[in-house]
Amino acid sequence: MKKRLALLFGGRSGEHEISIISARSIASAVNKAKFDVVPIYITRRGEWLGKSASQKVLNIDFEPLLKSPKALKKTHADIAALTKKSRFNFDFSNIDVAFPALHGTFGEDGTVQGCLDMFNVPYVGCGVLASALTMDKAFAKVCFQQAGLNVGAYHVVRRSDLKIRLNDILDAAEAELGYPMFVKPANSGSSVGISKAKTRNDLKAALTLAAQYDRKLLIEKGIDAREIEVAALGNDTVDTSAIGEIVPCNEFYDYDAKYVKGDSKLFIPADLSDTIAAEVHLAAKIAYRSTGCEGMARVDFFLERGTNTLYINELNTIPGFTSISMYPKLFAAAGLPYPKLINRLIALALERHKDIQRNKI
Repeated sequence: MKKRLALLFGGRSGEHEISIISARSIASAVNKAKFDVVPIYITRRGEWLGKSASQKVLNIDFEPLLKSPKALKKTHADIAALTKKSRFNFDFSNIDVAFPALHGTFGEDGTVQGCLDMFNVPYVGCGVLASALTMDKAFAKVCFQQAGLNVGAYHVVRRSDLKIRLNDILDAAEAELGYPMFVKPANSGSSVGISKAKTRNDLKAALTLAAQYDRKLLIEKGIDAREIEVAALGNDTVDTSAIGEIVPCNEFYDYDAKYVKGDSKLFIPADLSDTIAAEVHLAAKIAYRSTGCEGMARVDFFLERGTNTLYINELNTIPGFTSISMYPKLFAAAGLPYPKLINRLIALALERHKDIQRNKI
């Protein structure tokens, strides 16, 4: 008998459209002989739509729309009209397992995971704690450091402090970090609200932008480095993928470089010595374990030019599953093609949930 797989996508995030694109790819790769896909679209306002309306959204090809703001706006207006006619009634009784394809806030941060836990629904990916911890990049850095991994120099500031002591923040960052710096929201997707600052005015503008997305902000020392990524998979045991390198078409791998321009280059496998490759695999497993991850995650590193020092950047618990996303590409290069990867992730979700049911309440 087929299992019913709830595919959650959209959401209250700056990566809303990317989530839809990921969900389309996942839906096409699911083994239809084993699973019936039940799409559940979550609007930008947080409304959950029923199956029929959700399927209509899932059928929309958002990839070309990302390059056409006018067409994208019209599409969202059409979706808004659907919202008035369809609501999901939160009946998970017939759902066997869920796949949250929700990038960024209100999806990757433990909120949806907690909701599914309350309904006792198995789900793909990390649990509440690991999701929340890794979403907060400042707290994740503390875990990484405690685990013995190299973390670049950084400052944490509050949005409320920008009005009170902006000049002090700028002075301290310039004195202790130096230009260039990267500024990002502490809690957001890996591509939203991030800026590179080369001057004091840049830094002010970057803080203003990041403050639109979160109350806590990170200022990080810029490292002249190669961008290295590896995918991780597993519950009690962890498997890592081939290692990839990203050469962004912009100054760094921002939203436009990832999803709009399409000119960034991906090298799989990355051109690394055996020694450095082994270090990357080990560091990825340490990062995965130190933050309590289960199911899946993508681990991003900087490999400093000149010194070959490996710094961990961040860990993403719901990585992209689009046609250009690194997570599935990295495992495909390691011998696990996209459809088998999806099957493996679902199997891990069911395995973990079965083990959790052994707990006394």
